[in-house]
Amino acid sequence: MYLFSQIQTETLPGVVFWWLSLCVVAAVNIAAWSRSAFALQRGRGALPTALYEARRLQLQLSAVYVFGCAFRCAFPVFDVPRLSLVHSWLSTVIVGRSVATCAELCFVAQWAAMLREAARATGSRVGRIASRMVLPLIGVAEICSWYSVLTTNNIGHTAEETLWGLSGALFVAGLAVMASRCPRDRRPLLLLWCAAAATYVAFMFLVDVPMYWSRWLADEAIGRHYLGMVQGLHDVAVRQVVSYRWNDWKSEVPWMSLYFSAAVWLSIALIHAPAFEADRASARRARRPRYVFSWST
Repeated sequence: MYLFSQIQTETLPGVVFWWLSLCVVAAVNIAAWSRSAFALQRGRGALPTALYEARRLQLQLSAVYVFGCAFRCAFPVFDVPRLSLVHSWLSTVIVGRSVATCAELCFVAQWAAMLREAARATGSRVGRIASRMVLPLIGVAEICSWYSVLTTNNIGHTAEETLWGLSGALFVAGLAVMASRCPRDRRPLLLLWCAAAATYVAFMFLVDVPMYWSRWLADEAIGRHYLGMVQGLHDVAVRQVVSYRWNDWKSEVPWMSLYFSAAVWLSIALIHAPAFEADRASARRARRPRYVFSWST
């Protein structure tokens, strides 16, 4: 009852419908991850040990991302203005940002693990370099994010999104090189991943980075006062502004909607990625991998 007493009825259809949609998507994502876990366990005996361990790692990393995103769907937070939809300590920025940090690092660890696996199979140096760089880059991006969240200075978010875009570009480069070296029946999948990642990179550099850059310029133009790090740490732990006004959330709706749906689906899909050749010897003996894990396992 307290929750719904906070809703401003004149804006209820827009923001509340979007919020409920996020919660439905989160429930579907959890169900899909659970099915993946069941399928992997059921097919364990049919998989070689190395492949099973690789997919189990993907499952574990995906769990942190899927459930972290589900939490953020239930308790959405707009970090810099300290906006939330639920009046609870679970909706404080410090909780939401901490969950996001863990989830995002695990998501990118999935990228790195898959790149490393494919690079070993194809002997791609570019793939190996990309697999080693993406996680440290996102680690720096998370530091930039925390800087912005604590100080309310959007220049940190600008740097963060730039690093995410660069990591996506590395992912595309690694996949593109490996696609030319993998068996023909694996190329469509890698090219599909390339296309999805390239779309993501384009969105980051054409939409997301300019948005945060323009916010920073606007703040600088009005001489906005930024918080100190210690002051900001206290602020994110205690200050919370519950708002259901569409104008307060409309800039966050596009990226949150895509992030909590398409990005989560990619995380789950990596659990079901087909196997590449286990080693160079098998690559010489056959042009196609011997083991494939799918929904039908």
